[in-house]
Amino acid sequence: MPHWEDFAAAAPELAAFGADRLLQPPAYLATVRANGVPRVHPVTPIVGGGRLFLFMEPTSPKARDLRERHAFGMHNGVPDTQGSGGEFWLRGEASEVTDPAVRAVAVAASSYAPADRYVLFELSVDEARCNAYGDVQLPEPKRWSA
Repeated sequence: MPHWEDFAAAAPELAAFGADRLLQPPAYLATVRANGVPRVHPVTPIVGGGRLFLFMEPTSPKARDLRERHAFGMHNGVPDTQGSGGEFWLRGEASEVTDPAVRAVAVAASSYAPADRYVLFELSVDEARCNAYGDVQLPEPKRWSA
């Protein structure tokens, strides 16, 4: 599982661009239902300790999708129809985190106070890309794959 830190070591400018975009809520998580139909969820990603995390309600449909199929896509929100500020997209696989020490890392890095009942997932970074429409300078490389 390629961690965020692996991605950041290999493509530091793209990782910094991506973190900046993803940490401006909302970001959008795409998952796949059991019947193959995709669904999209607004989320608040967390980058900390060299990892990418998501907290969520244990009964959330996205938690079920991630537990059962693991695959996801994530895209930052854009503030307007022109895509100002640029776009960042990544895909990977999710794994549920049960280790209290890793959970403590995610809690410490979070922009909010996650409830004790929330489940935690770590997201791998298997592929990342960026795009812009002239209003922002793009990092190099613009694409990265593990």
